[in-house]
Amino acid sequence: MSELDNLQDAEGKKEIETSKSKKIEKEIPNDASLETSDLNISNTISEVSNNNSKEEEPSQPDTETIQVQPAEVKEINEEENDAVLNEIDESNAEDAEDDGHKERHTIELKDYDSMSLDALTIELEKLVKSEKVQAIKNHVEQINTEFKTKFQALLDEKKEEFLSDGGNEIDFYYSSPVQKRFKETYKDYKTKLHEHYKSFEQNLKQNLADKLEIIEELKGLINVEENINTTYKYFKELQERWRNTGPIPRDKYNNAWNSYHHHVEMFYDFLHLNRDLRDLDFKHNLDKKLKIIERAEELANDDNVLHAFRELQELHKMWKEELGPVDREHREDIWNRFKNSTRIINDKRQKYYQEIDKVYEKNLDKKLEIIASIETVGSENVSSHSVWQKKIKEIEILRDAFFNAGKVPSKVNEETWAKFKDAVRNFNKKKNSFYKGLKKEQYTNLQKKLELIKIAEDNKDNEDIATTTALMKKIQNDWKKIGHVPRKDSDKIWKQFKTACNHFFDKLHASRNAANKVEIDAFNQKNALLDSVKNLEISGDKEKDLTIIKKLISDWKELGRVPNDKRYIEGKFNKALDELFSKLKMDKNEVELIKFENKLEVLSNEDDNQNLDNERAFIRKKIDEIKAQINQLENNLQFFTNVNDDNPLVKEVHNNIKAHKDSLKLWKTKLSKIKELY
Repeated sequence: MSELDNLQDAEGKKEIETSKSKKIEKEIPNDASLETSDLNISNTISEVSNNNSKEEEPSQPDTETIQVQPAEVKEINEEENDAVLNEIDESNAEDAEDDGHKERHTIELKDYDSMSLDALTIELEKLVKSEKVQAIKNHVEQINTEFKTKFQALLDEKKEEFLSDGGNEIDFYYSSPVQKRFKETYKDYKTKLHEHYKSFEQNLKQNLADKLEIIEELKGLINVEENINTTYKYFKELQERWRNTGPIPRDKYNNAWNSYHHHVEMFYDFLHLNRDLRDLDFKHNLDKKLKIIERAEELANDDNVLHAFRELQELHKMWKEELGPVDREHREDIWNRFKNSTRIINDKRQKYYQEIDKVYEKNLDKKLEIIASIETVGSENVSSHSVWQKKIKEIEILRDAFFNAGKVPSKVNEETWAKFKDAVRNFNKKKNSFYKGLKKEQYTNLQKKLELIKIAEDNKDNEDIATTTALMKKIQNDWKKIGHVPRKDSDKIWKQFKTACNHFFDKLHASRNAANKVEIDAFNQKNALLDSVKNLEISGDKEKDLTIIKKLISDWKELGRVPNDKRYIEGKFNKALDELFSKLKMDKNEVELIKFENKLEVLSNEDDNQNLDNERAFIRKKIDEIKAQINQLENNLQFFTNVNDDNPLVKEVHNNIKAHKDSLKLWKTKLSKIKELY
């Protein structure tokens, strides 16, 4: 059999029921609430061992049990629950000696629900790197919960965007660097925690063996035949060793604890034979308990309520586990003092949680208002992309406000979160329904734009500048009128279209730049030629002068076009010609035809035929007007009956008819020349 199996033998093979253990068992039911068990156990700590059989040591007076009504019991997280039970409950008291327990209460629990994903990751990395792994369990689990909640919200948002863009749900995948960092740090934490517990378990087994050895040594003290002072000194050393020995397995704790106290009590019975040593021990215990009471009274005035309560639990543990009885005359007084401080601290703690509850209730009201706002936005009828984008931004702001609103009472936390998710989900459903309706229209728009891309690419090298320029401008306007296409295609097709159009216009601009240089040169040369025309001296020989003028006109034509903003030089040239022709004795119509031929040459060299067409239309209109005037004059002659042709009025009509017919002949000649250009 193992040492552990021999525990009952170490206890003298009898059932051990001390007055203390009976009282604890009676006052604390198995389903006692957390705070009730905290105080009941603390307040039923025995002042002395079971020495009722000794008339010198009257029995411990009944201690008052401070009850906490179930309605006042605060709901706290599982980690804190374990921590407090480990400190107070008799079956778990040894577990409280974990060296990370005290530290966990000094590490700040921050407002994790208001932190971003990056901030949560940084906080986790700092805790895992800087603090004892066993002291940060509560912090890590809260951070992990918040990270999962917020990342899931982000994941849902990205998924909605993916589906809205026409993606298939089965193809959706999303990850982020911050998620990878968080997972790696959390995995590192779990590894460290596992290693800690593995090492801690080995320590528990060794500590159990050490405490069983102490019990065996206690058993042997009673039969030792030596100086009682020496024995007492050794007894105190064993007690100190017991206190300094670390925690043992929880399932072995009760047997070990009861066996230890049984043999401590038996030694006190043995020690009763020496009243001086017993009184000395009573005095030692009284001094220690008074110090505990003084510290408890200080804590009762401490404004840090939670810190005071936690340290109070340590004081109760010391009172219970580390100190023995005091003289009967002091017993009730010191217990009442300790109990009063305990009640004050507990009342302050209750008030603290009541105030926290008020804050949580206000946070709940805020979150419910935010949820109502989300539901209102989600219920609105929206029929355009721009308005939906505005509503999406409103929901993002409301969602951030929800996350930053703070904690709510734990009893409604899940319900509130579920309402929030439902409100956001309903909004997303309506949004998705709208964008799915746009999907078909966007696909149609995509096909239209692809057709325009094909036109642009097919014509980007077309040499018909005028026609292609008009075409390119048209398809660019058409592109602007076509609606949205799927986002995944938008940038790609725009780059294709832009590249094809730019290819054509870049060539056009390069060609025009070259042409502009030629036209500027032509302008400079025409400017010089114009000076020659102005300075030309007429010799009086009609044929010779006409030949020179025609040569100047021919040279002018060969110089080609000038820039549009310098075409005024053509008018100056024609004016100079008019002056030269006026000095020649030539038929007016002949001069007019020479000038007209020069004009036609200019019009025919333009990029388009618009001006040439306008000139032809003008000539036809002129011909029609002259014909109408001739008809009118001839009709007027019919009114002159029995009138001699020598009549001045009749002569004037005949002269007008002749002039109009000569003009008509000139305009018809012009029309025939312009037709030759088509």
